[in-house]
Amino acid sequence: MEKEYLLGVDVGTTSIKVAIIDKNAKLLGISSSSYPLITPNQDYVQIDTEGMWQAYLKCIRLLLQGKGISPEKIAGIGISSLCPGLVAMDEKGNILVEPIIYSDRRSTEEAEIIKAAVGVEKLFDITANNCMAGAHSGTSMLWIKRNLPEIYEKTKYFGHINTVLAQKMTGNFAIDYSNASYTNLFETQKGHKGQWSDYLCETIGIAKEKLPPLLNSSDVVGGLVNEDILSMGISKGIPVVIGGADTPCATLAAGVKANGDACESVGTTNVLTICVDKPKFDKSFINRCHVVEGTWIYQGAMSYTGAAYQWFRDKFCQDLMEEAAGSKKNSFTLMNEEAEKAAPGCGGVVFLPYMQGERSPVWDPYARGVFFGVSLKSERKEFNRAVMEGCGYGLRQLCEIAEKVTGEKLEKFASIGGGAKSDLWAQMKADITGKAIEILDMNDMAPVGAALLAGVGAGIFKNPVEASEKVEKKLYKKVTSSDKYQDVYEKNYQIYIRLYQQVKELYKINTNLK
Repeated sequence: MEKEYLLGVDVGTTSIKVAIIDKNAKLLGISSSSYPLITPNQDYVQIDTEGMWQAYLKCIRLLLQGKGISPEKIAGIGISSLCPGLVAMDEKGNILVEPIIYSDRRSTEEAEIIKAAVGVEKLFDITANNCMAGAHSGTSMLWIKRNLPEIYEKTKYFGHINTVLAQKMTGNFAIDYSNASYTNLFETQKGHKGQWSDYLCETIGIAKEKLPPLLNSSDVVGGLVNEDILSMGISKGIPVVIGGADTPCATLAAGVKANGDACESVGTTNVLTICVDKPKFDKSFINRCHVVEGTWIYQGAMSYTGAAYQWFRDKFCQDLMEEAAGSKKNSFTLMNEEAEKAAPGCGGVVFLPYMQGERSPVWDPYARGVFFGVSLKSERKEFNRAVMEGCGYGLRQLCEIAEKVTGEKLEKFASIGGGAKSDLWAQMKADITGKAIEILDMNDMAPVGAALLAGVGAGIFKNPVEASEKVEKKLYKKVTSSDKYQDVYEKNYQIYIRLYQQVKELYKINTNLK
């Protein structure tokens, strides 16, 4: 029987998704399952590895049984995951520290230690990145060394979540370059060798031998040997490909594969991704190797835009949630309808979406959300719309930085993800940024991207570019910008970009972080 199917898995913040595609990159099915986070306090956020693994197995079973897919036709498995999710493992792959994810802030002190030891400029010169607690896993490694010294000594490898899944499926350890770029220990900048940095490991104090072997995103880690998966009928020894971080995988599937390609992914976070073939970087962005060899990506990652909108629904829109339960509309649709009743500019209310710290462009673990300009006339609909507009202002800020770095005008970008299909939100973002937005009829593309990389490793596709070109990129809607509300959006945008600078010192007073 011909092995013509490819399985991709994507580990998200609270759920896992599995997709199966055929040799023509047609999606045959997708499933998802949730798992718990470990959050003993607001600054600690980890994934329950066993819960994640059981959710993965459940997703595979759901697909094989629900879609009638023959497991013996699966030719390879690829991995995508949130990044970073720092885990400590012993030589047998046992988990010593559960994955510490990007929103964890326990290592704020360690981030300051790293910046002081290396120097911010020197660190950027090597890694092309800043240093922030949780957002770069080197801070979590150092926290483990300083606070759990016995665990540090027992650690064979510090890896990310794709390291965990690869080891469980093959028995081998590895990490890819897109994940390694998020460690503060990897040479990303031009002129360096694309390897673990001896200088950074020595200066920061993390033993280089505790970092896993590096692979390209389409490289095979090993053959499948895990009994849990083999028992479902999937063939022993099929290649398991290391894959990459979630946004690079998702944008590969959406067509971001060459210089100048741009895409916005809209979900819990809002990430603007731009592919480049020359490593020229800016400190405002996350900068990393792409899953396409020989290219890099700039990522403007706003961590909590979608999460902020969900927070607003859960805390202040219970009536709309109850109304949605008895209708064909979901609660977010009802929220959008209410927000549309508010005038653009929200009567002067401006929202900063920095709900639990922020990555690009401010890189501040202390930052929190702010509603500014509230008056006695402000109603819920203004706050509702302000949360949406805040995302638009942040996106404009990222677009402007990208244009400055590349020296090229960004006329349009693709948009994918569950939140992309909000017509109101998309029009706001188009009007605020002045860009055309091409909304693709694509959701949950990260596991598809992982499956494409599996296809390269299995020999079905020649390379990631060919794999990406196989995917049908159906246009859901094209949104063009209007200057109808240009004056009010311009005024609020200027408030948005200046507001953080005015309040950033106050954040440090109002925090429990050290």
